[in-house]
Amino acid sequence: MHIRFDVPADPAYPGRVAAALSSVRLRRYGHVGAVLTAVGAIGVVVSQGFGWGDRITPLCIALIVSGLLSMLYPPWVRTRAQRRSSRYAVEGAYDITDDNIMMRSGSESGGIAWDGVTQVRDTPEFWIVYVGRMPATVIPRRLMSAEDAETLRAHMIERGLLQPR
Repeated sequence: MHIRFDVPADPAYPGRVAAALSSVRLRRYGHVGAVLTAVGAIGVVVSQGFGWGDRITPLCIALIVSGLLSMLYPPWVRTRAQRRSSRYAVEGAYDITDDNIMMRSGSESGGIAWDGVTQVRDTPEFWIVYVGRMPATVIPRRLMSAEDAETLRAHMIERGLLQPR
């Protein structure tokens, strides 16, 4: 297998990459925020029925506010990353073989050996490549030909990195 494709200097592309990578890392903030908000709301409702409720109401309100801020943190980080990353738009390329994924962006280049990849997650626009538990890079499907995308998908499934559809 040898797949090569170019990445144009599109100002929106780095933002989409940043959003895809950050959504993986930030998902837990939304879950924690929902739990904090629910516990705080339940605490406010329950405290109304007891004489000592006025003492725990401020704590419950703090839980609700903390939960809401936690749920708003991921979209804020994604928006900020997208806005900042637009100035990093440079031409690049991917060169994917049976052994590794080579990426070039401007004058920088780097690679990841397939042996070091632990999993690949499928998103609507990218394959997110993990080394260990951390997302290491993305492979943009829309910039590849359909045949190359299917060839790469089959390769990743064969290696046990991607689940079949």
